[in-house]
Amino acid sequence: MKRPTPGIADWTLGIRAILPMLVLACLTAGCGATDPDRAPIVLATTTSTQDSGLLDELIPRFESRSGWTVKTIAVGSGKALALAERGEADLVLAHAGKAEREFMDRGGGTVRWRLMYNDVVLLGPPADPAGIRRTGSVIEALRLVAGRSAAFVSRGDESGTHLLEQSLWEQSGVDPGAALIETGQGMGATLRIASERSAYTIADRATYLAQKGTLDLEVLHEGDPVLRNVYHVILVDPRRGPRVNSEGARVLARYLFSREAIDTIEGFGRDRFGQPLFVPDPDQTVAE
Repeated sequence: MKRPTPGIADWTLGIRAILPMLVLACLTAGCGATDPDRAPIVLATTTSTQDSGLLDELIPRFESRSGWTVKTIAVGSGKALALAERGEADLVLAHAGKAEREFMDRGGGTVRWRLMYNDVVLLGPPADPAGIRRTGSVIEALRLVAGRSAAFVSRGDESGTHLLEQSLWEQSGVDPGAALIETGQGMGATLRIASERSAYTIADRATYLAQKGTLDLEVLHEGDPVLRNVYHVILVDPRRGPRVNSEGARVLARYLFSREAIDTIEGFGRDRFGQPLFVPDPDQTVAE
């Protein structure tokens, strides 16, 4: 028996059924990715994602699959948010919770989603002149550092790590005084200076492990609940300026929360260091 010819309604239902799969395939295969005049996606992010090498894994894969190009600006979280405030970034990947919430309250972003976390560790010279190795909390450790006038190197750059450090000093109730050395630089440079000066510092574990072989620093305090370092993805509100590339930002954000990207984050660092440097914890329901 001859099969009936499909009607318009049948074709419409079929297209609707496969459309989501076509869109996903288009992103991963680089459909329509040959326009040389398309503006790059500007990602303002922290130095930890750059210095650890994570972006070297994620961004080339995204570019090869989507056809978009990404211009990465790796600075402290505060400076990344400032770029977004001026409409000079399309997407922000940061870890400065309070500053991020304030940015959202000012209408700087359209969405803010949790992507992953790592932790911050308190580092110092192996000899540990301040004797913080067996302290019960990071606050107690900082009090010992200040009480013994031990050198402490700070980023001093309004990054998420610097803001956390300032909060910890405030909680400790002590002032590091003249022993505090501010670098005004990123995490990698700050670690090198702390190593050269046999000083204490705090750093995200990912950057420390990535550079550990070149440093004379050891982890002397870790695991304190206040040292968790949570990263959020923020899509910049296009009203921040005419240069904001909302389309590109959405495509990159979709990739960062894709199964491939999450698997990359989960495994990153495991082969080299025996442990992942970041823990994926995606949540796209974070409402601001």
